[in-house]
Amino acid sequence: METTKSQPRILLIYTGGTIGMIENPETRALQPFDFTHLIDNVPKIKKLDYIIDNIQFNPPIDSSDMNPEHWKQIAKAIEENYDRYDGFVVLHGTDTMAYTASALSFMLENLAKPVIITGSQLPIGEVRTDGEENLITAVQIAAATRDNGDPMVQEVAILFENYLWRGNRSTKLSSDNFNAFKSNNYPSLAKIGLGIHYNLDALRCVTETRPLNVHYDMDTSVMFIDLFPGLSAQTLRYLFAAPGIKGVVLKTYGAGNGPTEPWFTDVVREAVERGVIVLNVTQCVNGGVHPRRYVSGDRLVCAGAISGHDITSEAAITKLMYLFGRGISRSEIHRHLQRSICGEVTA
Repeated sequence: METTKSQPRILLIYTGGTIGMIENPETRALQPFDFTHLIDNVPKIKKLDYIIDNIQFNPPIDSSDMNPEHWKQIAKAIEENYDRYDGFVVLHGTDTMAYTASALSFMLENLAKPVIITGSQLPIGEVRTDGEENLITAVQIAAATRDNGDPMVQEVAILFENYLWRGNRSTKLSSDNFNAFKSNNYPSLAKIGLGIHYNLDALRCVTETRPLNVHYDMDTSVMFIDLFPGLSAQTLRYLFAAPGIKGVVLKTYGAGNGPTEPWFTDVVREAVERGVIVLNVTQCVNGGVHPRRYVSGDRLVCAGAISGHDITSEAAITKLMYLFGRGISRSEIHRHLQRSICGEVTA
């Protein structure tokens, strides 16, 4: 087939997820299927005047099984094909999509092309599926360009139903609604209706193109600790003492608050003095940590906890994995946690 330079080249990376699942006739449970099944159910994609190739996980996985080794596979596929394609679409299950989007945003340093992650709430073969529209729209966004010919999207983003969100600002908020994702602390990159309306002020714009630099080492010596009424000093001390843990994302109340009893900050201080990095993020889906607003938050600062500001939980944990994977000093990790690396936190 003859091609022209004007034809966008898009690479689909199919990892699995609901979008490509079929129903097991015996158990009635959904299970991953192959890419051919998925494309056969989206005949309209062939009407796009694009060159579309694909890579698929073998076997495709449920996104609940997603882990850093799979992130490496996705990143490697992008790195090996970066110069051959104008954009990339990653088909992914919804449950861990925000984690993958956040991780890739850190791993793909100097990214200047679109990496659009999408999936669906219903399998592609269902009559009412949202998968067909999500896939077609994601491919169109991956191919979109600005007036000067540069890619419209130059970052990792999540496309779901009516919105395009920055990947490392996104969270899954619904297991039922087609608009399953939202970015509570950053505006949408685009709204999808009769057309695709881009928010140019929110989109990342690369001013200096540099070679893609992929960071494959993601250190998983990290964990979440959620505060709740009734959490005891014994339990918290036990959690912080988990073997091999280097970093903890401490999910606190409201604006970054915890219990005012001395035992609480004593346990945090002991962990920090042992070298554990403690990143304070809010349990709230909107807003962020304001550590000096209340006495309890101020005491956490004094104990050595670092404010995560308005970062999402998904971005917080993957940012720690990325920073520990870099093998940099503790002081450098502190510095990077208090700044934006790729738009994951409001500077």
